[in-house]
Amino acid sequence: MPDTTTRTEPAGLDSLWLTLEDTAADTAVSVILKLRGETCDADCLYCFEKRKEAPGGAVITREQIRKLGTLFPGRRLVVELHGGEPLTVGQDAMAEILDELAAQPAVLRVHLQTNGMQLDDSWLDLFERHYPQLGIGISLDGDEKGNSWRLGYDGQPIYPKIAAALHLLARRGRTCGVVTVVTPRVLDRAAEIIDHIASFTAVTAINLVPAFDSSTITATASASRRTPTSRVLQQQAITERGPAWAITPDQYARFVLQAAAHWITAGHYRRIKLDPVVAVIRQLQGVGGDHCHFSNLKCSHVFTAYPHGRFGSCDELPWPAARLLPLTAVGEQQITAAQHTNTLLTDGRAMMAKCLTCPYRAVCGGGCTATRWRMLKSTGSDDAYCEHRARLVDGVAALLAAPGHPAGALCRTAHWRRHTVNEMADADAFLARWDDPDAPRPPARLVTSEHGNINTVGLPGIHEADDLDPLHPQWSDGIEPRVKPLLAAVTGSWRAVTYDSCEGHRHHGTEEPPSPFRVGLLPRSPAEYGALAARACHTVTRAAPYLPTGLALQLIHTDLASTATGRTHRTIEIRLVPADGDWDAYFAGLDQGARVLIHAARHAPALDRCPCERDTP
Repeated sequence: MPDTTTRTEPAGLDSLWLTLEDTAADTAVSVILKLRGETCDADCLYCFEKRKEAPGGAVITREQIRKLGTLFPGRRLVVELHGGEPLTVGQDAMAEILDELAAQPAVLRVHLQTNGMQLDDSWLDLFERHYPQLGIGISLDGDEKGNSWRLGYDGQPIYPKIAAALHLLARRGRTCGVVTVVTPRVLDRAAEIIDHIASFTAVTAINLVPAFDSSTITATASASRRTPTSRVLQQQAITERGPAWAITPDQYARFVLQAAAHWITAGHYRRIKLDPVVAVIRQLQGVGGDHCHFSNLKCSHVFTAYPHGRFGSCDELPWPAARLLPLTAVGEQQITAAQHTNTLLTDGRAMMAKCLTCPYRAVCGGGCTATRWRMLKSTGSDDAYCEHRARLVDGVAALLAAPGHPAGALCRTAHWRRHTVNEMADADAFLARWDDPDAPRPPARLVTSEHGNINTVGLPGIHEADDLDPLHPQWSDGIEPRVKPLLAAVTGSWRAVTYDSCEGHRHHGTEEPPSPFRVGLLPRSPAEYGALAARACHTVTRAAPYLPTGLALQLIHTDLASTATGRTHRTIEIRLVPADGDWDAYFAGLDQGARVLIHAARHAPALDRCPCERDTP
């Protein structure tokens, strides 16, 4: 959906989940039309739609679609034709549906999600006659092995028909997106899977979605007297531990990051959009986007219409619990009232309170409410979901900073953090001066506070400080004593540029919070970023076991803004922080902790890949 326009700057829960009445009247809503309910000409073993108490057979009518325009007066509609399989409505019914959507001025765009089995020239001719700008999505789980959960009722693979549909789209000059379900049959084959999908020239977008399905312990019921072969295979794939097609959040994060690294290094990014990677990139760059898992337009702005006039919230929420009201409702006021009495939505929004103190909140956006809700119901915790979201942010931030070092994306030591204020007057000029012995170096203003802070005003806390380099005559005088040996190591054998450092200060008797021991590195290039990140990871992982009680190490990806140029530089920080928020224990052990870190930094070898021992690509 398009970005929202709100009456006020979102704060609190509104920054993560806006209710319908809290967005401007022209903010778009997403409407998923389940044209045949769960009716489908395939019987994919992991299909969640067929588990709903929403039987198919009927068809959403033209009159029901016309009603959508009166439900949301003034709002734009983003419509998805979905199923089951939407093409099972037949061509006459589809023509009427598309004509009705084309006639509604509120409809912003229409997208068709299909398994592609019926797609042929006659269908494409119909689309061109009745809705030429129709977007097309094909469900394709990578290569033939990856698609082995996607079967007909006879138990036979449907992959050949999907591939034929993609080749047809290419011959007709049409493009499409692909939805790829990540199951165990694609894990550790990310490069193969991305290359295979990219070999279909019609594909311009890939959306990797997880099979977080461990709570499924019973097979889908069959309405026929004779159980189809596909359901027998499904029953065989489900054990007490869950279905064989399910993966964990951590497995999904690893696959996405491996896919992202290959997407970059193989150059597929030039033609193909890869989600959720692009969604994370947009959030890291502060430009937002239309992916509801990363925005505050969540389930209150996503609706699903089923045959027989059934109308509810997002289709990923369980039915009938997600039901709101019939399509015969008067309008948006009644929909809003139904939302406020729907337990799934009220509990889902309340669940976002956990995110308010999360350091990843600005990028993650709270994720998928339906998925978190399922995890809470099945395991009692959504921590694994939150951890995988954080890992996605960390990994994509590393790839943005050093795309030529894909191993850095899988590092579990470095984490992304956004500084509230992290600016330098002219970082570009500072980098140029660092390696130029002939550059002018005017005298620096160095004043030391009674707490040991060195800056231009001699006060505790964060204040302006003149930017120094090792060739500046006042370089040594401008470095606080405890951190000086660390800067000697990283500017010496590491040959790194440092833009910030602090020896750690208590600030007793002031309102300033304590400052942790830290050093900030400003890489000259993406290649150097990758090398420095790997060396910093080695340093942190080697030093951490030897720290005194009360201290912990952090390795941080963050950004530095150059106020003169407006350019953003990717930076790395190494921090010694309180292990449990206990500043007394922290400062009692800080001198020893600093010595441990400095020793590790002095002996850290130059590396070309992340050495993080807990996970290697």
